[in-house]
Amino acid sequence: MSLINHLVVFAKAPRIGQVKTRLAADIGAVNAWAFARHTLNAVVRPLGNDPRWRCWLAVTPDAAVFHRRQWPPTFGRISQGQGDLGRRMAGVAESLPPGPVVIIGTDVPAIRPHHAALAFEALGRDDFVFGPAHDGGYWLVGLKRRPVFSDIFGGVRWSTEHALTDTVANLQDGKTHSLLETLDDIDDAGAYDRWQKKAGRR
Repeated sequence: MSLINHLVVFAKAPRIGQVKTRLAADIGAVNAWAFARHTLNAVVRPLGNDPRWRCWLAVTPDAAVFHRRQWPPTFGRISQGQGDLGRRMAGVAESLPPGPVVIIGTDVPAIRPHHAALAFEALGRDDFVFGPAHDGGYWLVGLKRRPVFSDIFGGVRWSTEHALTDTVANLQDGKTHSLLETLDDIDDAGAYDRWQKKAGRR
């Protein structure tokens, strides 16, 4: 029996003043909200229509899972659960049906289906895969989950330049990982300006 590839998009309900708060501190709450709505659609819609994986939208706050109209259509919608980012990612990754899991966010408008395909391809060779971000974090993490699930997210200094290094340090001896290309995680005004120029918005 072949295993199903699971692509999980972590997303926060696009509400003004409650989404992209770090970015909002630089560019204002309304602009940050508009960016969140744009990237949610730009990232999720192409991925959700790809037959190479089952696409899940993992949303927060948990009650937002029932608000269908604010989310792009996907093959499945689940709540992220409670705790810090690491606990939520571990909980979602452990709870899904058998098969490799790739998790992304909606902070990187450059994500395309070929990135997810490369991640699943990497999981055919390695136990884990990461998509590094220029700020020291990562925009993608993939877990083979075979023969057992391993929680690699404990003690990670989230939202710092140490996030990727800390996570890789959690890998057990003998576990392998690979890296995809480095992309911009749009969390501050500098990254936002670079994205606008690259997208021809300025």
